[in-house]
Amino acid sequence: MNFLTRLFLVVAIFQIAAMAVLIFQEIKSKLPNKTVKTDAERKQSDTMKLTAIAMLSALAFVVMLWRVPLVPAAPFLKFDAKDIIILIGAFILDPFSGVMISVIVSLTEMVTVSESGWIGAVMNIISSCAFIFPAAVIYHRRRNIKWAAVGLVIGVLLMTTVMLMWNYFLVPIYTGWPRDRVADMLVPVFLPFNLLKGTINSAAMLLIYKPVFTTLKRTRLMPLPAEGKVKSRDIKGILLLAGFVLLTGAVYMMVVQGRM
Repeated sequence: MNFLTRLFLVVAIFQIAAMAVLIFQEIKSKLPNKTVKTDAERKQSDTMKLTAIAMLSALAFVVMLWRVPLVPAAPFLKFDAKDIIILIGAFILDPFSGVMISVIVSLTEMVTVSESGWIGAVMNIISSCAFIFPAAVIYHRRRNIKWAAVGLVIGVLLMTTVMLMWNYFLVPIYTGWPRDRVADMLVPVFLPFNLLKGTINSAAMLLIYKPVFTTLKRTRLMPLPAEGKVKSRDIKGILLLAGFVLLTGAVYMMVVQGRM
C-alpha cells in the first residue's frame, strides 16, 4: 500500500467519523432534553464537540506512534499512551465520544503503521472501550478526581478481564500459534500486560487531570462540564499514589528495554 493510498484512507476514515458524529448529534437533538437550547447554541455546541473529537483523535494517533514492549515473552504486545488522550475526550465530552475517538485512531493506525491489520484494530478498539467507557460513565456521575480514580480502577479490571478472552480467541489467528500455547500465556503474559498498561495510563491520567482541566477551562478550547468538589487531602493522596505507580511503571519499562 503506497503513501497516497494510506493518506486517502486516513482522510476517508476521518470523514466517515465526522459524518457519524454529526448523525449521532442530530439523533440526540431530537430526543427530549431538560435544558432548552436555541438552534444556534446547539449548532455551536455540536461544532465544538466535532472539533474536539478531531483534535483529540489526531493527538492520540501521534502519541500512539511511541510504543514500547512491556512483556519480554511477547514482544508484539506493546504499550502506548493513546488511551490517556482518549480518556481526556471521554471525560470532557462523554463516554460515546471516547468510543468514537478510539475507533478513529484504531482504524487510522490499521491503514498506516499497524503490523497486525484488522486483528490489531479490533483488539485496540475492544481494549480501549472496555477501559475507557466504564471509567467515563462512572466519572460523569460526580465529575471529580475521586470518582475518576474509582472509574479508572474499574476500567482497568474490566479491560484486563475482557482482553484475556479476546487474546485467547484472536492471538492464534494473528501469530499462527496453537491455542493451547496461547492459553498457557494468559496468566503469565497477557494478564500482567493489560494490568500494567491500564495502571500506567490511569496513573498518568490522574496526574494530568487537574492541569489539563484547568487549562481547558481558562482557554475555553473545548466544552467543559462543571467539576464536582472533593477534599484536598483526597486529591493529594490520589496524586501521590498515581505518581508512585507511574514512576514504578517507568522504571519497569527501562528495565525491560535494558536501560537499567
